[in-house]
Amino acid sequence: MYELDRIDRRILDLLQRNGRISMTDLASEVGLSASPCTERVKRMERAGVITGYNARINPEALGKTLLVFVEIKLASKSGDVFDRVRQELLHMPDVLECHLVSGSFDYLVKFRLRGMKEYRHLLGDILKRLPVSAESHSYVVMEEIKESLYLPTDR
Repeated sequence: MYELDRIDRRILDLLQRNGRISMTDLASEVGLSASPCTERVKRMERAGVITGYNARINPEALGKTLLVFVEIKLASKSGDVFDRVRQELLHMPDVLECHLVSGSFDYLVKFRLRGMKEYRHLLGDILKRLPVSAESHSYVVMEEIKESLYLPTDR
């Protein structure tokens, strides 16, 4: 993996806080001129350290006020089953996050939807698509305390 120095880490910190910062302002913040700063950013993009830039959207603006986490426990497990479940969940646009986990269940899935009716249909659709029978447990979020994609860059 790409070896990050102190300046790279500072650049990453600043870009996470403001992905729209100009290269001139970013360079000024880290104590470089624009050209070497831009080259560092491009190098980190090529190396896969920086994987993209995006806008954060208020879910309420899209009417997606229901946040749900679902645990899915498969009735049987094998490499083939995990691959098939992976393919199904990867191609569902309402799945915001999906993690294969260790513990008493197999997958933790995150959805943001318009309401319970939409969730009920989505859960039924997921359970029908899975290659083996599954058990699910849902957690409807009553209040979001903190949600962040920010990764601390200090060692």
